Amino acid sequence: MSKNYDEDLAYIHDRGFGRFANNAAPGLLKLLREHGIRSGLVVDLGCGSGIWARHLQVQGYEVFGVDQSKAMIQLARKCAPHAKFEIGSLFQTKLPSCNAVTSMGECISYLFDKNITRDSLFKLFRNVYEALRPGGIFVFDAMESLPYKLKYPKRIYLTGRDWAILFEATCDRKKRLLTRHQVTFRKIGSHYRRSEEVHRVRVLNRRVVRRELERAGFRVRYLKSYGRMPMFPGRLGFLALK
Repeated sequence: MSKNYDEDLAYIHDRGFGRFANNAAPGLLKLLREHGIRSGLVVDLGCGSGIWARHLQVQGYEVFGVDQSKAMIQLARKCAPHAKFEIGSLFQTKLPSCNAVTSMGECISYLFDKNITRDSLFKLFRNVYEALRPGGIFVFDAMESLPYKLKYPKRIYLTGRDWAILFEATCDRKKRLLTRHQVTFRKIGSHYRRSEEVHRVRVLNRRVVRRELERAGFRVRYLKSYGRMPMFPGRLGFLALK
């Protein structure tokens, strides 16, 4: 597995970028209820620091979260102490029988695993389908297009009380690949610690994703938002029903 969300980037992501999960939670909870899922187990793939798991836990759901980042799982266990979490790949983890599966933040687009192919996508979808009970749903979003209005390389600098991040994104339009180079500074005692990570994100064709979902057995709808929380530019949501 590639380096992904080590201690400092996980901390910064939780403190500085948890808004999406918090704002998406009401819409996701509404989706669950609209499909008759008011209790039982929800599996969260790419669970991050456990913000969505905490919302589920508060509403009485059981939660099983999976993330490749050890640092994220440590944060998640503090955020949602009654949920179960496991360090692992969302493409390889054996999923328990459940009522719903979610995956927020374009997790299926990340290339943390080696040798990800189109067949890997189908295998993931089939794994989810087999884990879901009849009437269950799979809700997720993916990087579906490059935000072409942006000029690349795109550079962002953000700061918090005890952290800073320098972010540069470059894109290969032919390969449909976005590369994010992130340099972080986190205050430890009286000093700042510097860390660096490079993440690669593939841009998925919505028709391919839909076809692979349907091949796995799902009925599919597109989502432009989670309730009142719109998708970020270039992202598309999917609601797959068993």
